[in-house]
Order: sequence, then C-alpha cells, then structure tokens
Amino acid sequence: MAQSRTTEHCVQMPAHGAGQGKTAAPTPEKQLNCFVRCIALIERLGNALGTLAFTWATVVLLGGYPTALSSKDFRYATAIVSLEAARMFSRNNRLDYQLLFRTRGAVRPLGWNGLTVIVCLSNAVLYLFMIRKTYGYGYQTLRHSTRDLEIFKAWALSMIIVPAALGQILSLGALKLLSKRLRRAISLCVPLVAIMLLAPAIPYYYEGVTVVGYTLRNTMAKWIVFLLLFLAVLVLTISRLRYPRITKLTEHALGSKQVFWRRLILNSCMFSVLVMLAFMHDDPVYRSVMIPYEVYTLVVVTFGNLQVPAAIIRIVLASLRLGSHSYYGDDGHLDKRNPGDKTNLVPSLNIFYGMVLGQGALYIAACMLDIFSFIPQRSLARQGGYAGKWGVECVKLYYAYAFEKYMEGGVVAPKKISLITFAMDSLNSDSSKNQFYGIRILHSLLQRDLTRTHLLSKLTTSTNTIARLINMLDWTSPRDITIRLFAAKVITELANSLRVVTVPGTMQVVSALLDYGNQQKRGNPLLDTDDKQEEIHDLILNANVIHGEIQDAVLDTSSLLEPQDRSLQQVHIDEQNNLILIWWQRISKFWSVPKEEPLTDQDLLPALGMSILDSLTSCDQDNCEEINKATGLISKIIGFTNYSRSDTMYTCAQWRVLVMSSLKLLHSLTSISGEIGITLRHKISKHPFLLRNLAYILVDNMSNTESRKLVAGILRNLAVHENARQAIRRIQVIISRLMHAFLTPEPSNADDDRLLRKISGQALTMLAMDSVNNCLTMLRETGYVFIKELTSIIRVDRYRCVAASLLRSMCLHAQQELEESDQRELSYALREVLERTLIADGAELEIFIGLSSQICKVIPEDLAKELEDSHIKQRFVMRLVDVLNSYTEPSPHCPGIRRVILEQAINMMEHDSRYTNCFIDRHMAEALSMVEETVSEAENYSLFLGDVGLMEAREPLSSLMARAKQLLAVR
Repeated sequence: MAQSRTTEHCVQMPAHGAGQGKTAAPTPEKQLNCFVRCIALIERLGNALGTLAFTWATVVLLGGYPTALSSKDFRYATAIVSLEAARMFSRNNRLDYQLLFRTRGAVRPLGWNGLTVIVCLSNAVLYLFMIRKTYGYGYQTLRHSTRDLEIFKAWALSMIIVPAALGQILSLGALKLLSKRLRRAISLCVPLVAIMLLAPAIPYYYEGVTVVGYTLRNTMAKWIVFLLLFLAVLVLTISRLRYPRITKLTEHALGSKQVFWRRLILNSCMFSVLVMLAFMHDDPVYRSVMIPYEVYTLVVVTFGNLQVPAAIIRIVLASLRLGSHSYYGDDGHLDKRNPGDKTNLVPSLNIFYGMVLGQGALYIAACMLDIFSFIPQRSLARQGGYAGKWGVECVKLYYAYAFEKYMEGGVVAPKKISLITFAMDSLNSDSSKNQFYGIRILHSLLQRDLTRTHLLSKLTTSTNTIARLINMLDWTSPRDITIRLFAAKVITELANSLRVVTVPGTMQVVSALLDYGNQQKRGNPLLDTDDKQEEIHDLILNANVIHGEIQDAVLDTSSLLEPQDRSLQQVHIDEQNNLILIWWQRISKFWSVPKEEPLTDQDLLPALGMSILDSLTSCDQDNCEEINKATGLISKIIGFTNYSRSDTMYTCAQWRVLVMSSLKLLHSLTSISGEIGITLRHKISKHPFLLRNLAYILVDNMSNTESRKLVAGILRNLAVHENARQAIRRIQVIISRLMHAFLTPEPSNADDDRLLRKISGQALTMLAMDSVNNCLTMLRETGYVFIKELTSIIRVDRYRCVAASLLRSMCLHAQQELEESDQRELSYALREVLERTLIADGAELEIFIGLSSQICKVIPEDLAKELEDSHIKQRFVMRLVDVLNSYTEPSPHCPGIRRVILEQAINMMEHDSRYTNCFIDRHMAEALSMVEETVSEAENYSLFLGDVGLMEAREPLSSLMARAKQLLAVR
C-alpha cells in the first residue's frame, strides 16, 4: 500500500506564542481595541468625576452648608445629585444601565424609519396649526380661555414628549415584540401613510387668522411635488412586494444594489417632505414653530438613550451657575471677610460645578467618539475578511463585547480581549444570535494563517467549547441549519487533533450528518406498508431548498429596526482619469466591506461530515475504533459511492461532490494500518454494492481523473486481502479498466494522469499477488500483449517497480500460460532486470531479485546466457551474498528480501550446479548460518501495514534455508 496510516498521527498544537518571531504580527482587531479602550477610559473618567461630585454634594454641600446654600444652588445640586444617583444605582443592573446611561449607542443613526417618524410628527403639528386656524384660536383667544389654553399646552407638551418616546422605542427594538408579518406590514405602509398625510393640507388657504376653504390656485407646484414624492414611495413599496415579476423588474431597474438605492430614494423623499412641511404655509408663526420642531425631533430621535440629554443637562446647569457666580443669593452684599457659616462656600460650589461640567463634557466627548466607531469597525471587517451583513453584525457585537470588558475591572489592569476570546465566549453563551456569530467568527479565523494556529491551540484545550461544537452538530431544527453548517466546517478544521473518546456521542452526531437530505427510501411492497413509506417521504428536505435556506438564514433584524449601516458597495465604473470618480472610490473604500462569498456544493452537510471522519482517521486509531463501532456508518459512506443513484433530492453536481467525499473517506479508511485496519477493510469489502459502485465510476466517461484515482487506490488497499481479491475478480470490468488505465495512459501526461496510471498499476499488482486466477485474467485480457507491455514499462522509472512486480506474479502464477513470444519479451528484459538488481536497494531490490528469480524458473538458459554474455555472473552472485549479509533483521519496508535471495540462489543452483561453486566461493554458507540465527516470523509475509503482516508465504523461510543448505552440501 502506498501510504498507510500510522498508529498515532495527532497534530501537536504549539503552545501560546510558540513558533513566533520576536515580534508577533498585529491582530486585525488591535486598532478597534485601542479605539474602544479610549472611549471606555473617557467614560470611566466621567463616572469617576460623577461619583466624586455626588459625594462632594452630599457630604460637603448638602451636609456642610444645608442652610447657607441659596435656593437656586440647592435646587441645582439636588437635581444633579438625583441624576447622578440614578446613574450610579442603574450600574447595579447591566440592562438598566445600557437602557439609560450607556455611552455606546447613545447616538444612533437616524435611518429612513427615523425620518418617517419625524414626518408623521410634523404632519401632526401641521394639523394642530390648521385646527387652531380653523376655529380662530389666536393668541388673544387662548389667553382669555383657560380651558383652551390648558388643552393647547397639553398638546404642545405631548408633541415634545412623543418624539423622545418614539426615539427610545426605535432604539430599543420594541417592535420586535410584534410578529414578523405585522412588522413587515408596518415597514411597507408607514412611509406611504406619512406621504399621504400631507395631501389634505395642501389645498387650504387662509385669510387673516382663519382658514377660508379649499382652492387649486397657487397650489399646483405643491401638488406636483406631492405627486412625485407619492409615486416614488409607492413604486418603492411595490418593489418590496415578494412577487416574482416585481422582483425581476426591481433587479433589472436597480441591479444588485437594491437595498442601497431603495434607502437612498426613500431618505431623499422623506427629507423632501420635511422641507415641504416647513414651507407649507406663509404664516411666519407657523414657520417659527415648524422649523424648530423638525430640528428638535431630528435631534431627539437620534438619541439612543438618556446619556446625551443627561450630559447636556449637567453642562447647562453647571455652566449657568459657574457663569453667574451668584452663590450668596439675597446676601450677595455680605462682607466676604466675615462670611460666618458661608466660609469656603464659593470654592466648594466652584469645585462641584466644575466636576459636573467636566463629567458632562467627558460624556459628550465619549458619545461623539462612539459616532465614528464605524471607521475602525469597517476597517476590522475589511482586514479580517468578515464579509457581508453578518460580518458587519459580528464586528458590532465584538465592539460591544470589548466595550463591556474594558468597562469592567481595574482601569490599568491588562485585559486579554480578542476576537478569539469573543468567539469562544459567544459560542458558550445561551443566545442563539451570539452562537451564530461566534461560530462564523471561529470559521473565519481558522481561514487565516495569522490566527489559525493560536485558535486551534485554544480550542483543543477547551473541552467545553469542543463539546458545544459537537453538540451543535445535533441541532436539527430548520432555524439552526446555518449554525449546524458552520459548526461542521469548524470541526472539520479541528478533527485532525480531536480524540472522539473525550466527547462521548461524537461519532453518532457526525454520523447523523450523513443522513441530511438523504432519507428518501424505496419501500419493498412485500415488507413495508404504504403509510410507513409516505411517512419517510415526508421527511425529505430538498437539497436546493436547503441551500437557499442556508443563504437566507441570517438572524431576524427587521427593516424598521435596522440602523442605517448598510455598506455602500464600490460602483463598477470604466477606468478613466476622472478625479471625482477616483476620489469617490477612495472614500467609499473606508466604509465598504468585502462581499460575502456564496456557499458552494462543498458545504453540504454530508460532505462536511465525511471530511470530519476523514480527518479523525488521521489523528488516532481510537477514532478508527469508534468509526468501526458506529452503527450503519460504513453503509452510509458506501451509499454515497452510487453514481447512478436516483433516490435522493440532491442535484447531479451536489451528488458528485458527495461521491468524491465518500471516495476520499473510503480511501483513508482502507489505508489504516494495524488490526483495526484489517477489520475496517473486511467490513468495507463485504458490502454488497461497493464493488459494483466502484466499477461504475471506472466505466463512467463522466467521472474525472481524481475519482478514478481514488477508486483505484481503494481497490489496491482492499486487494491486500485474499477474499477481496477473489471478489474483485468476479467483476471483470474492474480489472479491464485498471489495465486500460495502466497500459493505455492519457496523452495529456499531466501529473494526475501519471498518478492514476501508477495507482492503477499498484492495484493490479495487489490483485496479482498470490492469485492464479487474477493473473490468468490479466494475461487473457484482449487488446493487450500484456508481457510485452510490462517489459516496455519496466524501463520507465516511475512505473518500474509496479511493472516488475506484475511480471514476477505472471511468471510465478501463470507460467504455463506464457507463450513463446512472452518468453522472448522476458529474455529481452533480462539485461534491465539484472542491472537494476546490481544498483537497487530496499524494496526495489526485493522486487527485482524476486523477478529475476522467477525468470530463472521460466527461462533459466536465457538467464545463464545473459550472465555470461554480460560478464556479471560473479558480480551478481556476490551481490546476492552481500545483500543477504547486510540484512541481519527484517525490515517492514522489505520483509521478504532474504526470502527472494534464497529463492534466486536455489533456482540458479538447481538449474546449473556450477553456480553452487560460485556461491560457496562467496561464502554463502556463512551467510546462511547468519540467516538461520536471525530468522524471524515477519519474513513470512509479503508486506506490512503497521505491525500487521499480510499475504503470508506458503513455504516458510526455514524450509528455503534447508533446501539451500542441501544444495550447498552444508551439514
């Protein structure tokens, strides 16, 4: 066998930092970590000032000057202390603090949904204005009507409070509590409703302070603008409907950047409506109210929580008092030299208000920095290769994770924060969203050489993480299909160093991957009922649908709730020396993210499952034991080798991928050494459909070189056992196709074709060993002069050993069938055989001595003549004796070398007694004595796989020694 699996071949993971240079390469998240650390430090400084100010106010001011404080300072201090107390107490609850005073997310992107809310609120103000005009509510009227004044104040106050409330609702994602359909209906209808609310107010006209009625005069421009905006939003709304024709038209009109163009157009329409609302009427009072209100709502809706408003309140209150400096109130004329109980009041208040002012300024600075966090986030997404929407979301979650970590513990304490720790923590969390992004980051990190080694060392030492990954493979819910897929891809990378005995149930879970999308069965009408057959049919998942679900299985984020952070993809333009376009390309590169690569047919769960099994076999033979014990696993693997299978929902291309995966796995399983290798090969070879499937692949013209190469390798590995050799012989087409591949190579002469030819020859070699019937079958194969072909190939370095071994088997097992022409070809090849015997060593030497020995039995006269004519008889005999002396113990690479030397010597001496004297002169007797003293049971086998010998010789080595001694007259 060309390459056998060793007993232990686990990947040894280097220790942390091992193998690295003096300076480790910077991780891609380093820039973002520095940015987050800066924001966290600023906020913590603000928190420290706030805590100090709170203590100062309660101890020094309210405790030391309770009666000396002016009423204004008392109120200001109480308000500030209450605000700070709320912040401090909310720190005890992480969720409350994030809801109220979190710097991260304190200012959120407005987005089209925020603009839509502002348009609706501005429409409400417009209708309030129209109601006031309709009923003649002027300022004089409101002044004399207490009830109307109270109503108006209530409406005005509600219009101030409602924007803040709606802004918080949007920022908190409260709409997620609604069903998906309702959220989608709202996202479709609200923009259209916001535009339509504008229509009733367009035709009104005023005289004085009252509305006179409707008119079409002087409103034509407004109607045109309204209709254009309405049609634009209507078209956008229709384009979002999920109908095939509409989808095709949208793709044709907007191309691949549909989301970008939709949002750009919708934002433009909403902004145009706001401008139109601001100038709807010529009344200066209306404009003086509407424009500030729109600005106010624009600002308020962008607040993600109370951090910015609270910071503004702190700055305003502190600035008012620091600016006025009227700390003595009514006693401002008090003699400063004899202040009485107001000693140090002024510096105490200055210190207090200064700390409050500094706290507010630090919070504002932190919030402003947070606004620009998208720059290092997008940089990380580009450098780390986190593509598409999931990449942006992953980086956002990591940003939040790093921020929370830096806010915990000591300020200067070292914190090991990295994407690796984030991914592992996310994977071990209970949130399916975090698990999804954690597994995606792990997979991405494993694709990068800079992080792969360190991550593998971390994962292989984390039993909990490995157990969680294995457990994810068993998540069969449709909504978990993406997590299951990427868990399989990550485990594929880890499997080379994974011992399944450390995680019970691993093999059963991996085996279940091979069932995915492949449960369709044909019932036997004599054994199965129709009900059972239908039940099995209902479990089938169409592979195309599965792939579509995987592509779309991104965790739900409603369009109403998504922040305006979609990446602007770089526009494909013709190359030209246009400075504007070049500038735009450079600018857009800063916020663009890589495009996510689509899933391929290689990402099928059964293919990944077989890849995991393939890697497990190379790590530890205990894994091979577990594979052998897994119920039905071998049958599942062999089931994927059926090229012509029709009882599956996979496409032709996908099924070919699965066939290749199964062939690779079977090749690995049949290459395993030791006792477990024998057991697995026996289990595989006795499968009733395996050889038929392999034969079909060899015959199929559509099969590629790689698949035929794997089939030939599997047949070669199985053929080391006698039962398998007999079973393969019964399928004549297998030997025919192997002979065709070996004797009729492809004209391309590519590396794959040469490798296919060599492996096919190796398979024929294994089939010919100790098998008379197989040798006769090959010799009788029509279309070839087999011996002539082999004697020609023996001169090619790449295939020399294979051809020589086949010739030896033909001479040994089919000597009676060799014709005169075959004997002539052997005679022609004798010189090449003898020359290789004189210069070869190791396994090659064993093969060529074995061949010359068998040729000596077939055409002994020709061998003797060649030795005499070439004047190498003495050299040849001396070579045999020297090799016999040099191999004092058997080698697993050439266990039969002393056997073939003895056979060669016996054949030569039996043919011509003159050779006996030659061997005696070269001290053959002493060499035989040494062999007799060091004889080993291993020399009775033709080859070894690990520590297990295969193809035991019929005649023991001791019997050969006795014959040789007898011929040498040694007693």
